[in-house]
Amino acid sequence: MNKVWLITGASSGFGRAIAEAALADGDVVVGAVRRPEALDDLVAAHPDQVEALRLDVADTAGAEAAVRDVVARHGRIDVLVNNAGRTHVGAFEETSDEELRELFDVHVFGPAALVRAVLPGMRERRSGAIVQMSSMGGQMSFAGFGAYSGTKFALEGMSEALADEVREFGVRVLIVEPGSFRTGLFGAGRAGVSRDSGLYPKVGETRSLVAGGDGTQPGDPAKAAALVLAALEAERTPLRLPLGDDGVSAVLGHLDQVREEVLAWEKRTRATGFDD
Repeated sequence: MNKVWLITGASSGFGRAIAEAALADGDVVVGAVRRPEALDDLVAAHPDQVEALRLDVADTAGAEAAVRDVVARHGRIDVLVNNAGRTHVGAFEETSDEELRELFDVHVFGPAALVRAVLPGMRERRSGAIVQMSSMGGQMSFAGFGAYSGTKFALEGMSEALADEVREFGVRVLIVEPGSFRTGLFGAGRAGVSRDSGLYPKVGETRSLVAGGDGTQPGDPAKAAALVLAALEAERTPLRLPLGDDGVSAVLGHLDQVREEVLAWEKRTRATGFDD
């Protein structure tokens, strides 16, 4: 039976690529976007398979109504893809509460609301999948990406617990951790930036990387989307799926660094219990 997908941020980048891969499999895609007209070409090309749904994921109050709307027309949601998001660059000291809260609304509270809305149906059918689009920045971070990675770390921690809770109900959770892919995430006007005092040279390097990086990223979103679908169909869907040569190298390098630091202090950290 063909699946029904609800994909946020489906008009571009990974959302668009995953939508096109699902359509190629004969599935139905409901693209949740802030501007439904951005999906006009996809709807025109696949009128029986694609619908555009107006939704701002930061408006958590709208999540339940959006899910009810999709279920009323299609009977179910088989796969939720929490993809909508944006990047943000700024030094920790110079990132405001407002900027941080806005980023958490999009990357954490919005996805959480949608997960809560789709889970009752998935539990009842004892099937379904939730795809959380994170980043290699969901496992490691560096200067300028503190706020962005903070939201992705939060999303990954919640999703790891979620996977343990819903596994017995036949629901799969996949955390996708892309490296640098040609998605337009770094495009002009799409990257959020905090004020720049010039006090942090490494943050300035990150700003330059983001400003000049659009259109030259090595990753192919179509290949990434194909791998996401393959992971969902695998007998054992992985919890985490790093993507791209740079993403895999960054995650593995970070894990090696964490292990090295833990082992360096292991004897003393194990000896912090009460003396018998």
